[in-house]
Amino acid sequence: MPLLYFDVIEGRTPGEIRALLDTAHAATVEAFGVPERDRYQVVRSHPAGEIVALDTGLGINRSDRLVIIHVVSRRRSRAQKERLYALLAERLRRDCGLDPADLIVSVTENDDEDWSFGSGRAQFLTGELH
Repeated sequence: MPLLYFDVIEGRTPGEIRALLDTAHAATVEAFGVPERDRYQVVRSHPAGEIVALDTGLGINRSDRLVIIHVVSRRRSRAQKERLYALLAERLRRDCGLDPADLIVSVTENDDEDWSFGSGRAQFLTGELH
């Protein structure tokens, strides 16, 4: 936890997807201070016509390399979220050649009772996780 969903336009190679996931995970570990094995990621590829991502009037020009990351997580501070946004933009540019204009990140927060990591238990509530 956190759980990251990646929506991308189809056409990336398996190696490109792996680099995207590895880079995003490293940024998440650093920004949120989660353990290295706290890794939950799902990639969904879409034909170009299935993603519409304009710029909310900000003058951002996007390409077909667009990556939308939706983060589902326990509550995080504003500083942690801002750090995540900056690290993702910086490292995805450096490691994956992704233009920061092609990165959209959204965070949805929830609470400890909203997670079960398996075996039908809420591990944050049972004390198995902290």
